[in-house]
Amino acid sequence: MRQEQFVARHQAEWLAFESWLHARGGNARRARGERNTGELTDEDVPARYRRICQHLALARRRGYSPVVVDRLQALMQQGHGVLYRTPPPRWQRALRFLLAEFPRLVRSEAGCMWVAAVVFVFPLVLMFVLLQFRPELVYSIVSPEQVAMWERMYDPSDERHALGRESGTDWQMFGHYIWNNIGIGLRTFAGGLLAGVGALFVLIVNGISIGTVFGHLQQIGSGDPLWRFVCGHAPFELTAIVLAGGAGLRLGLSLVAPGRLRRIDALAKAGAKGARLCLGVAFMLLVAAFIEAFWSSTQSIPAALKYSVSGVLWTLVALWLGMGGRGVADED
Repeated sequence: MRQEQFVARHQAEWLAFESWLHARGGNARRARGERNTGELTDEDVPARYRRICQHLALARRRGYSPVVVDRLQALMQQGHGVLYRTPPPRWQRALRFLLAEFPRLVRSEAGCMWVAAVVFVFPLVLMFVLLQFRPELVYSIVSPEQVAMWERMYDPSDERHALGRESGTDWQMFGHYIWNNIGIGLRTFAGGLLAGVGALFVLIVNGISIGTVFGHLQQIGSGDPLWRFVCGHAPFELTAIVLAGGAGLRLGLSLVAPGRLRRIDALAKAGAKGARLCLGVAFMLLVAAFIEAFWSSTQSIPAALKYSVSGVLWTLVALWLGMGGRGVADED
């Protein structure tokens, strides 16, 4: 085959591979969950790389010009560097996931995340406002015994209680909070298997529950201890609940509207992405549990400092999820 025919036949393949290398910054492959807007997908790259190696061997054997040989040689070397280099240490990959990949995953499902946020926040705010005008509604939602327990735990005049904690060491409560928080997150995500309805139900129930506690205690004048207790860990815990709900909604949508994929394939794809989202959610809930155990319940910290730290944490969480990973290439 003449050189001109050879180049014309395979030019599109080489350009697609060059485009893929350029999109990865020449040094890394994007995570499989990322949308690939080029002609060549990550799954196709190994086969395409082998074809380019074959083209290079043919070009050399047939004595094609150095321009063609050098071009194929460069593509082969760059592709080898991407595909076969030594993977980074595990801690580095974990850090990259948390700082870059996880925020990008969250943003890639922005629609589901915003729906989850509205479904969670609306009943929370609604219950809080209603209880300021109709305080007796609290007994339609929870038992009088539960209400009495809240009032006892957050009684501003009772100095025996550490902002809501009646017993248990910090480390014991840390373990309890981890178990409780991650359990809520997993139930919220798993609820998506019920066509997304389960995730919506868990979000609504949690929103009503939180809004009821805050609304009732605020109405009777016991809101200050509760606000000071919750403000520190709320940025991580509440945001994580919303993200778990958004991941559950995506899981449900894959069942209801699988698109061109088979329903089982769409569910598997959404499940893999949801599992990665849940890793980030679990990290956020772990951080929330640590703050709740060692910071939130400490009475000696001034309220102004607690609220200031809370504001900083809300800002950091928003910047992390909104800006994390922008312009950074992933590594496998």
